[in-house]
Amino acid sequence: MSDDLRQVEEWAAALLANLTPAERRRANRRVAMELRRSQAQRIAIQRNPDGSPFAPRKQRKDLRGKRGRIKRAMFMRLRNTRNLKAKGTADEIAVGFFGRVARIARVHQRGLSDRPGPGAPEVRYPQRVLLGFTQDDIELVRDALTRHLSEGL
Repeated sequence: MSDDLRQVEEWAAALLANLTPAERRRANRRVAMELRRSQAQRIAIQRNPDGSPFAPRKQRKDLRGKRGRIKRAMFMRLRNTRNLKAKGTADEIAVGFFGRVARIARVHQRGLSDRPGPGAPEVRYPQRVLLGFTQDDIELVRDALTRHLSEGL
């Protein structure tokens, strides 16, 4: 996978080198927005970049019946535009979580331990890869750059 990504980088760098900084910024911004949309869709269907499903939520102890059960999908708020940002400059593209939600995303991305609430015991979360490249994402980058360059002709 990293070899494919490196090939896309080399291919894109050669094409983008001929553009002005303003045109590169526009192209990178467009690619960043499409990548953000792709990542959000993948998080919504709860799949890792390799195609495997996310580890399911831990079952809660049913002490009081159905009261208080979780009715939302995992990471529903994390994947919205306010939390999952896309930034494109003339030199780079960044798609990721910024601010306070970045800590939550990092814990799940790497499978770390965290406290779910103040005073709660520490919990080890299973690894759920929220951000990562799939083969479709690599093709998306190629297509977006090709579209942008063909519009400029």
